[in-house]
Parts: sequence; C-alpha cells; structure tokens
Amino acid sequence: MERLSSTTLLPEAFQGTRDDITQQMGIVWEHIKSPVVVPLLRLAVLVCLAMSLMLFVEKVYMAAVIVLVRLFRRRPETSYKWEPMGEDPEAGNAAYPMVLVQIPMYNEKEVYQLSIGAACGLSWPSDRIIIQVLDDSTDPAIKELVVKECQRRASKGVNIKYEIRENRNGYKAGALKEGMKHSYVKQCDYVAIFDADFQPEPDFLMRSIPFLLHNHNIALVQARWKFVNSDECLMTRMQEMSLDYHFTVEQEVGSSTCAFFGFNGTAGVWRISALNEAGGWKDRTTVEDMDLAVRASLRGWKFIFLGDLEAKSELPSTLKAYRHQQHRWSCGPANLFRKMAVEITMNKKVNLWTKIHVIYSFFFVRKIVAHIVTFVFYCVVIPATVLVPQVQVPKWGLVYVPSIITMLNAVGTPRSLHLLVFWILFENVMSLHRTKATFMGLLEVGRVNEWVVTEKLGDIMKTKNGGKAARRFRLRIGEKLHLLELFTGAYLYFCGCYDLAFGKNHYYLYLFAQGTAFFIVGFGYVGTFVPHY
Repeated sequence: MERLSSTTLLPEAFQGTRDDITQQMGIVWEHIKSPVVVPLLRLAVLVCLAMSLMLFVEKVYMAAVIVLVRLFRRRPETSYKWEPMGEDPEAGNAAYPMVLVQIPMYNEKEVYQLSIGAACGLSWPSDRIIIQVLDDSTDPAIKELVVKECQRRASKGVNIKYEIRENRNGYKAGALKEGMKHSYVKQCDYVAIFDADFQPEPDFLMRSIPFLLHNHNIALVQARWKFVNSDECLMTRMQEMSLDYHFTVEQEVGSSTCAFFGFNGTAGVWRISALNEAGGWKDRTTVEDMDLAVRASLRGWKFIFLGDLEAKSELPSTLKAYRHQQHRWSCGPANLFRKMAVEITMNKKVNLWTKIHVIYSFFFVRKIVAHIVTFVFYCVVIPATVLVPQVQVPKWGLVYVPSIITMLNAVGTPRSLHLLVFWILFENVMSLHRTKATFMGLLEVGRVNEWVVTEKLGDIMKTKNGGKAARRFRLRIGEKLHLLELFTGAYLYFCGCYDLAFGKNHYYLYLFAQGTAFFIVGFGYVGTFVPHY
C-alpha cells in the first residue's frame, strides 16, 4: 500500500506550519471558535444575565419591603401581642413559664466560660429555668474544665445540668436531640439555644418569651448577632458586612412578609411543642437549624425576628475556619433544597405565596443562584469574553445591575462603606468555595455531610497574642496554598494581559485586581494573623 503522506491527514491551512505548535494551536482555535466557542459563550452570558436579573429583582424587592417597614414603623411589638413579664402576686414565680437553655459545645476551651456565664446571668426566676450544657468534647482536659465550671455555678444555686453522650452521631443536631430526651425537659415550655461563643444579654428571655407566651401561632423568636471581634482584621470586617445584610434585610423581610426565615441555629427561642410537632432535630444535612425551620413553617407555624435584640458572638478569625463555615453554610442549604423541594411543593397547610417565597426566594435565588452567578459570571464568563471579542456583555448586565446589587448589600453596614471594593473582591474569591459547596449539596457528592466545628478564639488574643500570632506563621506550605484560587487567579491574570494587549474595554483593571485577590487568598495571606487592638 502506498504510504499516506502527512498532507492527506492535515488541513491545508496546516501545511508548512507543522513544526510551529503555537501557530497550529492558533489555527485550531480559529477553527473551533466560531462554530463552538462563540455559541456556548453567548449561551453562558444569557444564562448568567438571567440569574443576575433574578438576584437583582430579589434585592430590589427586599429593599422595598425594608423601606416600607421603616416608613410605617412596623415593629414586632405592634404586629403581635406583647406584654412585659411581671410578677403575679397570687401565682408568684409560677406566672413565668419553664425555660430550658441549651448550650451545645465541642472542645470549646476558649469560650465555654463566656457562654455558661452569660446563660446563668439571664434574668429569669431561678426555679423556672434549667441550663443544659451539652458537651460533646473529646478532650478529657477540656471536659474536666467544663464540669468544674458547671459545678461552680450549681454551688451558687443555678439549676444547671451537665450532659454528655457516648458518641457524636448527628453532631450538633444529635446533641440537641439527645438533650431533649431527658425527663426534666418535659416540664419546660420553651427552649433557648446558644452556641458556645454566644453571650446573650440578661434581658434576653424577658424580651423574647412574651411573644411566644401571648401569640400561640409563633414557634420561634430569633435575635440578631452582635460581633465582638469584627474589628480584629480585614477578613472579619468583610464577614460583618455580609452577615449584617443577612440580619438587617433578609431576616427582617422574611419576618415582616410571611413570618418565615431560616433559623440561625443559635440566639433563638423555640416553642417546644412546635419543635416536636415539626419532627424535632434531624441530622440529614449540615444545616439542621434551617431544616427544622422549614419543617415547622410547613405546619403553619410563624417566626419573629427581633432586630433590636442582640446576642454577642464571635466571627471566624482564620481563613481555614471561615472556609469550613462557608462550606457548611453553602452545601447544607443546597442539599436541603434537593431533599425538600417536592415536600414543600406538595404541602397543603401553607398558601401559595409562602411556597413561592420558600422555594424561589429563600432557597433558589439566595442559596443557589447568588453563589453560582457571582463566581461563574464575574470570574469565568466575563473574563472569557476578553478572549472572544465576538461575544459582548451588555453594559446594564456588566455595570448597572451588579453596582445596584452591591450598593443594596452594603446598606447593612454603613460604617464599612469605604471597604466596599475590598468586600467585592473578597466575596468574589469566596464565591468559588461557595459554588463548589453548592454543587456538592445539589448533587449530594463529596463532603456533603462534612461538619467541622468553627474555631473560636474567645479572649485568647488578649492574653496570648504574641504566641498565637507566631504559630499562625508556622503553617506548612501545603496548608497555606489553595490551588483552585491560584488557578483562578492565573486565569484572570492571563485574560487581563490579553485585554491589555488587544482589548478595548479596559476589563484588565478589574481582572488584575480580582486576580490579585485570588492570589492573596490562594497563597494563604488572609486570616493568618489577627492583630490585637
């Protein structure tokens, strides 16, 4: 057989350039760009623009609700019956309902005294309150410290119970579920839950319990978090901006419109009968608090958010702790949506508006679309249009819509408006981690049920600042490098260089800034050192 020449195997355009790999790759790119890349990229732009509009409409709607709430001065005290707790000369302390206070903890050496002390300091008749410390600690030394603290409080007349279990099945949900099984809980009407780093004010129960006492359709009263370490570093300031919006806008809107929002897992008071009717605590996802809230709402129970009732708490001070927390907060809701979407749709106890709010607004737009569009659109698709100039992103989708969304997000923390650019860049970086976790939850793969307790530092920075900071810098290289962030940063820099050389839209200004942010996080230079103020 006559030997085939390379001429018969390669396109004519390749002739004379077989040794020039770069030129051949360029020719291949030109051959596939028009029929394949351009249509796919245009489709990606359209999908991202649609998601951006969904998010935009949701943000504007919530902003409008907040304006109306402020304008008409609508407060929970005016919308629901509320009367201050007072002593009954005849009934005495019996006029106060029995309250259980649960404090779940796991190796919380730095904060256990703070939470137990704050719970024991709540203003409530001592014979009408039970403090329950649910200790899942695996460190015997820490267990001993917690036991001694409970004994010290008990010696002062506090009704405090120290409870442990044989295993950590179900993690926090499992601990709370086991805690509700004790015989003394049967005499309680309400249960207040505080994580180990939370410190409620003494009047917490006095201000929240009356809503449950006088409104029998209310299942949950949720308080706002106040962050004691928001000024520790730039990363904690960024977190404060995101969480302040969650409380100031998202939870306020849910409470004001359809009396539903996601329970935050702490700093809230539940009606025990509602908790039991909803099926109690379940550990099928890493957001047992949200799971319980959705199930309770499907049975017709209402929730109240008190924006002026605050409980002190701590933000993650290290990138490692923050990444673990964000994985749980992103993966869990997506996984819960997968498991409950049909149940919510078929439910007959709630009206259509509530179903739309829970499925579309609460889950789909806020917990799924918001994460995906932030990373895919601003960190993948828009940079890709630099390499494919045939695909254009309209100015309204590139500038106006994201600018309005950003400004609406920033209203929750006016004191940090000057950090808005840093917040945008940081949120875009974290959106990579959140998007990955969201897909894990939707597809139920990988670390979908991973639960890592968020590290708390408590007062350690006040007493051990030097030693702690030194340890932060002795991390191994493998612990500091985050390859996905480094790869994304390199991609953005490549697109930025291409735009600087050949582009006309000046995208490189954003691409270099965002790429630098990815590199900073990728090399582990965020949350590695917490200065002491």
